[in-house]
Amino acid sequence: MRILLSNDDGIFAPGLQVLHDALQPLGHDLIVVAPESEQSAASHAITISEPLRVRPYQGNHGLSGYAVRGTPADCVKLALSVLLGKPPDLVISGVNQGPNTGISVIYSGTVAAAAEGTLNRIPSMAISLDAFDNPCWESCGAITRKLVDYIEHQGLPHGVLLNVNIPNLAPEKINGFAVTTAARSRFIEIFHKRTRPRGGAYYWLDGELQITGKQAGTDVEALSRDYVSLSPLQFDITALAAMDSLRGFQDEVIPGPDR
Repeated sequence: MRILLSNDDGIFAPGLQVLHDALQPLGHDLIVVAPESEQSAASHAITISEPLRVRPYQGNHGLSGYAVRGTPADCVKLALSVLLGKPPDLVISGVNQGPNTGISVIYSGTVAAAAEGTLNRIPSMAISLDAFDNPCWESCGAITRKLVDYIEHQGLPHGVLLNVNIPNLAPEKINGFAVTTAARSRFIEIFHKRTRPRGGAYYWLDGELQITGKQAGTDVEALSRDYVSLSPLQFDITALAAMDSLRGFQDEVIPGPDR
């Protein structure tokens, strides 16, 4: 199986090495194309104002690929269009250090890299660990292997991205898998104001995720119960239920100087 690995934490990130080390012994053909520096919260941004610089990269335990001076979406676009030759069978983005639950998926570069694969009709998944500190990488490797085996034999529905969030626990302490929705949520932003030594203000963005709907059956709830959350995401963003309420505009005349 040919697998493209990417992320938003950068090509040096330990989570990317975890993916490689987990899958390499299984005989998969692994190709790594990732940002040369951290691109967290880059969402689905692409670079159009400057060239994309690419250099070969050699990591530990046989990890090799390309470091791109660009965003996660840039990396996957470039990989699929130029660097790989033939397309992969699977795109995996991660392992992100920190969860991507609820509204976080909109801002996440990890999810965006996998989404780019989905938009190109390639089965794709984004994998995140529910921890910023003291990560339990062992669980990530074991769960990734299980999910890759499932996708290899069962596939994913067309146009669906699998967003995976893993509890930061040893494998034997995880209760299993839960198929979930993305929690309805929003970020409560806090901007910490600072002053430059020579005058003038600048701000550091901080904040926390606030759940705005029911938690039952969501990715947030699954993690709180020590389950791996599997959320199928799609990218048809049209609000179909709202279309009828707007159809009256189809008979409206556009106002102008002669009307």
